[in-house]
Amino acid sequence: MSVSTTNFEHVSYLWDDNEAAKIADDQVALFLYRSNILGADLRLTNYGGGNTSCKTIEKDPLTGEETEVMWVKGSGGDIGTLTRAGIAGLYVDKIHNLKNVYKGIEFEDAIVPLYYHCLYDLDSKAPSIDTPLHGLLPFKHIDHLHPDALIAVAAAEDSQAITKEIWGDKMGWVPWQRPGFDLALQLEKCLNDNPGIRGIVLGSHGLFTWGDTSYECYMNSLEVIEDASRYIAEREGKDRPVFGGAKVEAVNTSTRLEQAAQIAPVLRGLCSSEKPMIAHYSDDERVLQFVNSHDIDRLAPLGTSCPDHFLRTKIQPLVLELDPHEDLSDAEALKEKLKPAFENYRKEYQAYYENCKRDNSPAIRDPNPVIILYPGIGMFSFAKNKQTARVASEFYTNAINVMRGAEAISTYTALPRQEAFDIEYWLLEEDKLKRMPPEQPLSRKVALVTGAGGGIGKAIAEKLVAEGATVVLTDIHEERLKEVESGFKKDTAAYVTCNVADESSIEEAFKKAALAFGGVDILVHSAGLAISKPLGETALKDWNLLQDVLVKGQFMLSKAAVKTMRAQNLGGDIISIASKNGLVAGKNNVGYGTAKAAQQHMTRLLAAELGPEKIRVNTVNPDGVIIGSKIWEGEWAEGRAKAYGISVKDLPEFYAKRNLMNEIIRPEDIANAVFAFTAILRQSTGNIINVDGGIPEAFTR
Repeated sequence: MSVSTTNFEHVSYLWDDNEAAKIADDQVALFLYRSNILGADLRLTNYGGGNTSCKTIEKDPLTGEETEVMWVKGSGGDIGTLTRAGIAGLYVDKIHNLKNVYKGIEFEDAIVPLYYHCLYDLDSKAPSIDTPLHGLLPFKHIDHLHPDALIAVAAAEDSQAITKEIWGDKMGWVPWQRPGFDLALQLEKCLNDNPGIRGIVLGSHGLFTWGDTSYECYMNSLEVIEDASRYIAEREGKDRPVFGGAKVEAVNTSTRLEQAAQIAPVLRGLCSSEKPMIAHYSDDERVLQFVNSHDIDRLAPLGTSCPDHFLRTKIQPLVLELDPHEDLSDAEALKEKLKPAFENYRKEYQAYYENCKRDNSPAIRDPNPVIILYPGIGMFSFAKNKQTARVASEFYTNAINVMRGAEAISTYTALPRQEAFDIEYWLLEEDKLKRMPPEQPLSRKVALVTGAGGGIGKAIAEKLVAEGATVVLTDIHEERLKEVESGFKKDTAAYVTCNVADESSIEEAFKKAALAFGGVDILVHSAGLAISKPLGETALKDWNLLQDVLVKGQFMLSKAAVKTMRAQNLGGDIISIASKNGLVAGKNNVGYGTAKAAQQHMTRLLAAELGPEKIRVNTVNPDGVIIGSKIWEGEWAEGRAKAYGISVKDLPEFYAKRNLMNEIIRPEDIANAVFAFTAILRQSTGNIINVDGGIPEAFTR
């Protein structure tokens, strides 16, 4: 197969004969292999969208007779990561028998529970709404994909005629209809009326293709997509510039990123009027081409076409009426300027709901925009976590591709609002949402942790992510950061090198947080060092270093965090990792102990100032965290051992024996205290939690 290199779309050929040969004749494994390589290219189908299947002959466990079984992607899965645990196995004859009890399209939802009566494999994933679309077609291997090029054809005003022009009599076409059993009947009828076709275009929706083998199905899918891609590319830009050409002049990368970082916390706050949201920012060239264009004002309000798109992006985006070079430094003024646009968006969404709702429709959902377009700057997407926000961005990028392709060959059309509403507020979709696990305590929170390359900082970051937060890891050592970040799942952490004694470095860290996640809710200042010397041996450079990293660093970090938190208007947490040494006077410790005491009192001062803004400021005081701590790998351990007249190897036991509980304190113990402040002690500010096993001299009261 020759692969097109058109500007519109380049289909990647990923089938590896050697990999397929290892699978041999296991048809289910070959179907999973095909699914994974198709799902690897987001232009072929969106994350979580589309489905694939195969049919095999199995032995019926009750009769012992051979029977045909269909294996198909289950509900909520993603073909790019599909495994055997994510598929459903159903009797093909029983799927056909559903025709005997199907009462018509008005009873569509009633047929869904009966899919469970068709199960062959009792360990199946829940069957999806598209199950009968595969089951009523007779082919051994079937792909249902949402390629940008095909949806562009499907969303064109004269889609049926264009389908005929591209493929002649080799492709079928069915008009838009909500997925379900009736659509499966329409596909079956289309095939019966057009024997010999190689696939079917679903109006405003996507593509069905098939083959006798997994490889033939794969090749058929790619060839059909290439045909559509080539057809579009040959016409794009011939009669008029793409999207009518540029209306807004392109902005250089550094300006784009600076503007995006400044506006992101404000947008995040405005989008979070119902529940806090996490952001994703994109300045992909396809996005910029659309947001900078003349056609954005006409196309964006139409909304998306493919159901998979608007289920994750809402029916339409919010387009900001801001100059790309506008001064965004005054967050309060910017909020006041943008509020009317958000209020209008919410009112329009409320009207959409009221005009389209049914008697049994679920309650209205969050009326805030998911996609926000800023001409000249790019696209922001907002959702409950980073992955969902990123996926929403990818879906809208696909929608942009669809609009671009449809406009190149015809006129783009979106789903009618009622049809869109019936998908968005479908009771089956509502049931799917209700089945999702409850959100974790720190879900929707963004934390910035300094010193995250060390033992305590790393443990804190791990704890916060484990409880649902997304984390920006900072440290002065990039190699440590890379190693720590590699241990986190995608979309849960980002890193940036940061010297907490340098104001510009701190600004870059918060800029990174804004671009990666939209802002910061939790600041944990864990970066530190320790110098243990008597007064006469403590040089001024020792004193200054401790003051710079521990005290000045805390001051500058707090100032940057509060700026972001005020822009968001969501409150927040500032937590300093100090030390029992800030409360207990010990020998050979004048520089370190003084700096830690300053950290503790700064916390109290900031708590008093920031409390009315719901910004809580607290301190965690560790003591003797030797195991896993970077501080104890150098001269500090030697200094403390010398002060107590013991060897370095005896320090853990020594510190454990001197506390009331005789406990060794570990980094995860400090992380638990940070979690307590951020997720449990929500009415606490200006407080100290000692994590030291009980040191009476450090009791605060």
